[in-house]
Amino acid sequence: MGRVADKVVFITGAARGQGRAHALALAAEGADIIGVDLCADIATNTYALATAEDLQETARLVEKAGRRMAYRTADVRDAGQLREALDAGVAELGGRLDAVVAQAGICPMGVDDPQAYLDAMAVDFNGVVHAVQAALPHLGEGASIVATGSLAALLPGAADSPQTGPGGMGYTLAKRFVAQFVNDLAIVVAPRKIRANAVHPTNCNTNMLNSDVMYRIFRPDLENPSREDALPAFPAMTAMGVPFVEPEDIAQAVLFLVSDESRYVTGMQMRVDAGGYVRNRPQQPTF
Repeated sequence: MGRVADKVVFITGAARGQGRAHALALAAEGADIIGVDLCADIATNTYALATAEDLQETARLVEKAGRRMAYRTADVRDAGQLREALDAGVAELGGRLDAVVAQAGICPMGVDDPQAYLDAMAVDFNGVVHAVQAALPHLGEGASIVATGSLAALLPGAADSPQTGPGGMGYTLAKRFVAQFVNDLAIVVAPRKIRANAVHPTNCNTNMLNSDVMYRIFRPDLENPSREDALPAFPAMTAMGVPFVEPEDIAQAVLFLVSDESRYVTGMQMRVDAGGYVRNRPQQPTF
């Protein structure tokens, strides 16, 4: 207990899935949370996004763990809106901020609309930049920046194949940009003793994976595959033979990167992928 005692952490996409898991893992170890989420759907994203009730439930669970959560609906695509929400949360929780976890993301695959490409870029990359931009004025020495990437973005052809449509291309490019952004951001903020790292999950057991569009991506041979149809194909993204990891598995990596245990860890691309990267793209260490 107490690995992040009394830290204040800003989380985007906090209403459910990985964002909620991060909030609860951090709260269990002593952190207070500032959480935002869009709490509305995006037209090109074919699975339903989180609701205001989901965000309220995250706050209830954080408070059940004995910590505070300031929460608001906010769109990560709007830098001003996100900044206002964070500034209000910082003021509500005593005027400090120790970490930002840029988690909000969508995966608008399987549609032909070019807008899906733009929506993926706006949420999955611009949203990360906006979160960091809003947080940086509040962050001091020892602070931590964590951004969510994706194993799929590190493997050419995984999410940017023709069958995924414009949204798959946008998702892949956005997540690749996140990796590069974090690498260079780590250099920029290092003189202030602020750390920046990325976490790259494989398939994660959230609504994004458990959706009709993903079932069709994994089972293109079937017209209307179910989860049961797709489940045997999910392990293609891992080396350990598991179909997915849990949000709580990613949250443990985030907890480490927010905690002082990682005080000298920066610029890292942490893959929580059950060996998916090394299986699909083996790379020998450079000595």
